[in-house]
Amino acid sequence: MGESLIDLGLGLQIHSKVGLLMKLLSRIPFLLVACLVACTPKESDNDSVVEWPKYRGPGEQGVSKARNVPTEWSTEKNIIWKAEIPGRGWSSPILLDGKIVLTTGIEEPMDEMHDLKVLQVDAETGEILWIKTVLQATLAEGADRNEKNSLASPTVAIDEGVIYAHFAHMGTVALDFDTGETLWKYKVSFTAKNGAGGTPIVLDDLLVFTADSLEEPAIVALYKKTGKVAWKTVRSHQVKNNFSHGTPLVIENNGRTEIISPGSGMVGAYSPEDGKELWLVRYPMGFSMSTRPIFVDGILYMGTGFSRPSFYAIRVDGATGDLTDTHVKWMFHKSMPKTPSPNFVNGNIITLEDAGRMQSLDAETGEKRWMEPLRGMFSASPVQVGEDLLYVVSEDGLFYVLRISDEGCEIISQIEMDEETLATPAIVDGLIYLRTRHHLWKIGNEG
Repeated sequence: MGESLIDLGLGLQIHSKVGLLMKLLSRIPFLLVACLVACTPKESDNDSVVEWPKYRGPGEQGVSKARNVPTEWSTEKNIIWKAEIPGRGWSSPILLDGKIVLTTGIEEPMDEMHDLKVLQVDAETGEILWIKTVLQATLAEGADRNEKNSLASPTVAIDEGVIYAHFAHMGTVALDFDTGETLWKYKVSFTAKNGAGGTPIVLDDLLVFTADSLEEPAIVALYKKTGKVAWKTVRSHQVKNNFSHGTPLVIENNGRTEIISPGSGMVGAYSPEDGKELWLVRYPMGFSMSTRPIFVDGILYMGTGFSRPSFYAIRVDGATGDLTDTHVKWMFHKSMPKTPSPNFVNGNIITLEDAGRMQSLDAETGEKRWMEPLRGMFSASPVQVGEDLLYVVSEDGLFYVLRISDEGCEIISQIEMDEETLATPAIVDGLIYLRTRHHLWKIGNEG
C-alpha cells in the first residue's frame, strides 16, 4: 500500500508539472512579443528634444532637432508664460530636468559692489525656484566692459548635478543644481577690456574656459570637483590687442581629443591632459573674439573677431605645429561676423554679420552663393531647426524665422518682441525659450 500511494503521489506531481510546463510553452510567443514591446525604445521618445543642456544646443553647434516649433507668434499670441528676470544679463537659457538656469548682474551697486547672481526657473510655470548671489564685483571690475555687454553674459555649464557659472575676471563658481548652494569659488583678476563673454565647457573632470586678458592671454582648466587649477596655458602667439572672449569647442581629431580655443590673432588646439598646444593657425587681424567655431566633416569653420573679421576653413587631419601655411582650406573677408557664430546648413556655411548681412558660402570652396540683408544689429547666434530653418533675433528684439536654400533666404516670419536681447534662444519640441532685457519668454503653438 505504501509503495502504491507513493507511486500515485509522484504520478500526480509529474502530471501537474507537465501540465504547467505545457501551459508555459504555449505562452512563449506571447511572452516574447511582450518582452520585445517592453524592451524596444519608443521611436518618438528617442527622437524627442525636451532639453537644451549646453550653449548652442545639445551638439554645441547651433542645431536643434526639435519638432513642431512655432513659426508664428507675437508678444500676446502663443505666449505660454512671460517671467520677469531681475537685473541684466545676456547669458543664454540652459534647460535641463525641467529647469532653466540663467545668470544676471545687478548694475546698481550696493556698498560699491555689484551682485552677481544665478537663478533657476521652473520651465513649466515660469516661477523662479531660487536665486542666489554667488559673487560680488568691484566698481572697477564692473566698469571693465563694453557698454553693450552685461555683468553676466557667459552662459552656464551644467554637469552631474552641478552648475558652473563663469563671470570671467570677476570669478567662477560651482553650485548645487537643486539648491543653489555654493560648492566652490575661483577667481583670478585680469583686464578683460570688454567684460565677460566666453562660456565655460566641461570635459571629463575639467572645467575649461578662456582667460584672454589684455596682459596675458591664456586658456585655463580647473578640476570641476574642487575648483583647483589643473593647468593654464599662455597663448604662444600674441598680438597688440590680446583680449578675447571665445568659447572652447571639443573635437575628435584622428582619434585625439582636442580643445579648440580661438583667441586674438590665433586659434589653437590644446590637449585636455596637460593643456599642451597641439597646433595653431594664425590670422593677421582679429581680437575681442566671441564667435564660436563649428566643426563639420574634418573642417573647422570660424570667424576671426574684430575689427575687420575674416572667415577661415581649416583642415583638421591629425597634423601638429603651426598649420597656418598648410591647412587653411579657404578664407573669406567681406561682411563677416564679429559676434554671431556660424551655422552649417546642407552644405552652406551661413554667416550673419553684426550689421545684418546674412551670407551663404559654399562649404567646400568658400565661394559666396548669396547675401540677404536683415534689418537690425545682431549679437545672438542663429539656431538651425530641422533641415532648413534658421531662428535668429536682432539686438532690438526682431525675431526672424528663415528658410535657407542654395539659392537664397526666404523670410517666413518677422516677430517684434519689443525688448532688447543679445541672448541665443533655446529651442525644443514645440517650444522656444527666449531671454530679453527684462524677461524670459516661453513661446509655444498655443498660449
